[in-house]
Amino acid sequence: MTPGTLAHRVADRVARAAALALDTLLPPRCLVCGTVVERQGGLCAGCWRRLTFIAPPYCACCGLPFAYRVEGTVLCAGCMADPPPFGRARSVMVYDDGSRPLVLAFKHADRTHAARPFGAWLARAGADVLADAGLLAPVPLHRWRLLMRRYNQSALLAQAVGRECGVPVIPDLLVRRRRTRTQGGLDGPGRRRNVAGAFAVRAGAKTDLAGRRVVLVDDVLTTGATAAECARALLAGGAAAVDLLTIARVVKAV
Repeated sequence: MTPGTLAHRVADRVARAAALALDTLLPPRCLVCGTVVERQGGLCAGCWRRLTFIAPPYCACCGLPFAYRVEGTVLCAGCMADPPPFGRARSVMVYDDGSRPLVLAFKHADRTHAARPFGAWLARAGADVLADAGLLAPVPLHRWRLLMRRYNQSALLAQAVGRECGVPVIPDLLVRRRRTRTQGGLDGPGRRRNVAGAFAVRAGAKTDLAGRRVVLVDDVLTTGATAAECARALLAGGAAAVDLLTIARVVKAV
């Protein structure tokens, strides 16, 4: 047994012991309703059944799930008519009445411990985009909103995904050049106008970015306006390509 292998096994046993101690002191509870569950970061059966996980078939570009079986690489009508600046978007679940409490609690109610299980879910849902990723970058908050919220949920997700898949994370790769109003309540054109020109690559970060494929990480994909504007900033800064990972995405009925 090599010293490295021994050290890894010791670290694994320490982590397991720490997890057992935590479960003894603070029984693991459902991320949504607080019911006691088997392990930290889990969901009870009832809350799990209310989630709609996204799996193929879906649009090869934006990840919109199809209601019918398709063969080969297929794009949705929206991506064919108006291709987004990001190459591939993947999401874990549909943003609906089942997932909304889970996402909003993480985003606004200090449920930051959910980042670790979310990271594992994102790593599975985005395995194809992470396979050739050069780095991960979160969608940034404006400094005043970060001060009020105390954490950037997208940065926590990016860090969690990075730990799962070993891709480096640059939390401050992108910055918001101006404060924008919340996107809630705005329609598609309004969202695009709201974030137009709002993002830029941080000064001094272009060397890290040049020629690399970036996976942008965010919580929810709604119209794609924010992700598209971030992707444009990254591409203008020298990224070879930009993909997107989100916990949830809106799926409009057609």
